[in-house]
Amino acid sequence: MSQPDTKFGEYGGQYVPEALMPAIEELTDAYRRYVLNNEAGFMDEFSERIEDFGGRPTPLQRAEQLSSRYGVDVYLKREDLLHGGAHKLNNALGQVLLAKYMGKERIIAETGAGQHGTATAMAAAHLDMPCEIYMGRRDINRQRPNVFRMRLNGAEVNPVDIGRGTLKEAISETMRDWATTVETTHYVIGSVVGPAPFPAMVRDFHAVISEEIRSQTAAKLGCLPGSVVACAGGGSNTMGAFAEFLGEDDVDLYAVEAGGSSLTVDEEAGVAPHSASLSTGEEGVLHGARTKLLQDRHGQIMESHSVSSGLDYSGVGPQLSHLVDEERVTPVDVGDDDALEAFHRLSQDEGIIPALETAHAFGFLETTLGPDGDGSVEFEEPVVVNVSGRGDKDLEAAIEETEARELENAPDMEVFE
Repeated sequence: MSQPDTKFGEYGGQYVPEALMPAIEELTDAYRRYVLNNEAGFMDEFSERIEDFGGRPTPLQRAEQLSSRYGVDVYLKREDLLHGGAHKLNNALGQVLLAKYMGKERIIAETGAGQHGTATAMAAAHLDMPCEIYMGRRDINRQRPNVFRMRLNGAEVNPVDIGRGTLKEAISETMRDWATTVETTHYVIGSVVGPAPFPAMVRDFHAVISEEIRSQTAAKLGCLPGSVVACAGGGSNTMGAFAEFLGEDDVDLYAVEAGGSSLTVDEEAGVAPHSASLSTGEEGVLHGARTKLLQDRHGQIMESHSVSSGLDYSGVGPQLSHLVDEERVTPVDVGDDDALEAFHRLSQDEGIIPALETAHAFGFLETTLGPDGDGSVEFEEPVVVNVSGRGDKDLEAAIEETEARELENAPDMEVFE
């Protein structure tokens, strides 16, 4: 009988208050029984619902213009075409269905960019369960369309005003709720973070992405991918795209983090102008797990930054941390400006408006293979990029950021009397 993964090398574990341990143990048992061992046909029902309600499988599309621009065969795994517009539905539907099997009466979740909150609200409505979403005030202001979509699906959206009002604070507030309502409530964590069994469970629900990539490249090309590229915040779409290939040493795996405005940090202010935990983070504990995270010399968690609210997180999933230490996954980073340029480039060259999270992955291709690229990476072909989400939610933010940069770079104007 399959057993849950609780540790990944030195990372992972269950660093939670005593009050949460009964819920963690209950969830671990349910994950083992229903997900790993398909008790009561749970995974059969999940597969049927993610196909009929979610729209799987998602296509694997050759990017003709990008392939010509970069001189390598580039394929796009179109998770942006999943119901709700992002890969997030895989995990949200899986966990809400699991909560139903466990006899829970209420769903709570956190969200940053709003895609996980939207997916959870959709899944909860689909399975007839009440739902509350915690979202940082700053992210609410940045992602108003997704806030409306969550409420449209019947979810209550609770603003979080502590700290900077972003994803880290939203997770903390959701955990506080869960600690007082564990008997009736299930917390749908949106990424491969948090205490075990969440990192493994979220990975397993998203593994359908890499399972489809394997079968689709075999059918279309008669081979495995040479390289798989995915953006990395907490790491849900990254681990989903990588899971099936972890044992395939000939498949290179690149996790693209948010380089923000700089990889330097302001220790005195406790601020990192980036979210590159895999590249620059140190080992510590955040939200119930030991992992790589951004912290100062006193061990205090630093505030992170990204133009993309979905990548604006001070830590990363523990399995990704372990895979980087083992040199199985290569971490890279892309700054705000390059991500914004990639956002426009994919829209114009391929007719696909990507999420700003996804745009970081395409920024990596441009900064290495583009006309002004540094040539630092020789990609094995074919290159598969996971298009983790569509960019409808980011249009307002992209307009504001683009206009601000245009104004900043405009030549000084003479003033005439």
